[in-house]
Amino acid sequence: MTYFADLSSPQVGALSDGPRVPVLLLPLGAVEPHGPHAPLGTDPLISRGMCERAAARLAADDDVRVLILPEIPYGVTRFAAGFAGGIHVGEETLHALLVDVGAALIGQRLPRILLVNNHFEPAHLVTLRRAVETLNFAYAGHVALLDLVRRRHAQRLTEEFRSGECHAGRYETSLVLADRPELVDQAVMRELPHVPVSLASAPSDGGFVEMGMADAYCGKPAEATAEEGEETFSVLTDLLVEAIRELARA
Repeated sequence: MTYFADLSSPQVGALSDGPRVPVLLLPLGAVEPHGPHAPLGTDPLISRGMCERAAARLAADDDVRVLILPEIPYGVTRFAAGFAGGIHVGEETLHALLVDVGAALIGQRLPRILLVNNHFEPAHLVTLRRAVETLNFAYAGHVALLDLVRRRHAQRLTEEFRSGECHAGRYETSLVLADRPELVDQAVMRELPHVPVSLASAPSDGGFVEMGMADAYCGKPAEATAEEGEETFSVLTDLLVEAIRELARA
């Protein structure tokens, strides 16, 4: 079984007694606008796709047992203010939820939890990093975040990702096309012009409109392809598997 919530209570109770080290993956993201062409749930969709691919790759591994926790699709998303569909939760709300979920699992001898996130608003990332610190220091967990914006990870991803022009652009849209193509309005997508705005230089206040993203996207979504999405998913899965093995050794 791949999904934690599909197990029975006795099966969960036996996880820590088996020969394989259990590592729990928690997919994260935000429900927010991704241009006029891509779904609101793009971020958690990508996180879930990474987790499913990593779990499949490690299904027969002798050392690690990977399980996917129910995702948390809501995040800090002030940048999306003013657009239909954005669902923002505050930093303290998200921090408290992550700490409560993590503490409940750590208390059941399941301390190895890996946060898999694909929403890169700075305040959201700061909150995830703080939750990891809280769980590790206050609850003696072995909790980690696969932080894709760190240079050592970002350098292995696409040029658009590294540039910061990746909100609903070629990078993210390609990933959705690879996983759920029916959710992308490809006729609209092919007509969208390049929006040269980098989230890496986002202001401390304001949102997509103030940055110059009038349609809640940046980059070049018109160039997105399912083939690029599959290639990127392969790299993302490599990164995730490496993080899983590192956490299993903790």
